[in-house]
Amino acid sequence: MLHRRAFMGTLGVALWGTSASAAIGRFEMPPETAPHARTFMQWPVSVDVYGKALLQRVQNSITDIALAIAQFEEVVVLAGPDDMATATKALGGSVKVWDIPTDDLWCRDSGPTFVKDENGTLAVSQIQFNGWGNKQEHGNDKLIAHRVAERLGLAYLETGLVGEQGGLEHDGSGLVLAHASSWVNPNRNGGTADEVADKILRAVGGNEMIWAPGIAGADITDYHIDALARFVAPGKLLLQLPEALDVEDPWSVSAFETYEILKAYHTRDGRKLDIVVMREPVDIRSRKKDFVAAYVNYYVCNGAVVCSQF
Repeated sequence: MLHRRAFMGTLGVALWGTSASAAIGRFEMPPETAPHARTFMQWPVSVDVYGKALLQRVQNSITDIALAIAQFEEVVVLAGPDDMATATKALGGSVKVWDIPTDDLWCRDSGPTFVKDENGTLAVSQIQFNGWGNKQEHGNDKLIAHRVAERLGLAYLETGLVGEQGGLEHDGSGLVLAHASSWVNPNRNGGTADEVADKILRAVGGNEMIWAPGIAGADITDYHIDALARFVAPGKLLLQLPEALDVEDPWSVSAFETYEILKAYHTRDGRKLDIVVMREPVDIRSRKKDFVAAYVNYYVCNGAVVCSQF
């Protein structure tokens, strides 16, 4: 079963540059465009999510994506002990496989959030995955971030934040954007928008939060921002929109609402955002209501951009 997520959400977490829980200090998440040491991905094994026939196709797609990224940087695919042989055979010698159990493939959401301090010391900041607000059971995926931190010998910074990295955008200069529907939601975090924003900013080292409402409950992610808008540089956004507002389509209404908020926004130092609008795909392979065709849900690796094709 595919959900309202572009397939490139599988991609992962890039690692820039004695695991223990630690108090979070001044750590910051670099932008995805910063040079990577490697990319992490997850080997999907959940028959409950995909069924046997579709699972094989999804594994084939993960293989294709991993091999494409491996042309530009090291790739590590996470897989449990019962699945390592299958994953290793499919991926060949150019991709490493680590013995860390997985359920599904969404490493951007359930994988580690790497941060670094002013001295370049790496750590993993807690953004606790809970199956997109307990919509699915992910016993292994919710432990992946901590297990990767342990394997790398990095501090694991407790934040109390529940959510997914795909639900926020950080411009690498302190500005963070998110749909409140993915965060200020009792299925992930209690408290006010200001209280949740404080946790997010502490987790990724940001200093300024932009909220747009989004849509709660219409898809598994509660409308992740990475299917609509992405920072490409400090203060500069790429945003995907249909040609015209469709007032009968809640996704269109929400997208244009976010656009209007971003157009009107001024940063604390008075700057307007630089917004580049691109049109959404019009000829796509799925007509399911919960399938999103999002070119902006791409992944940047060292020297290349990997994006969905519709």
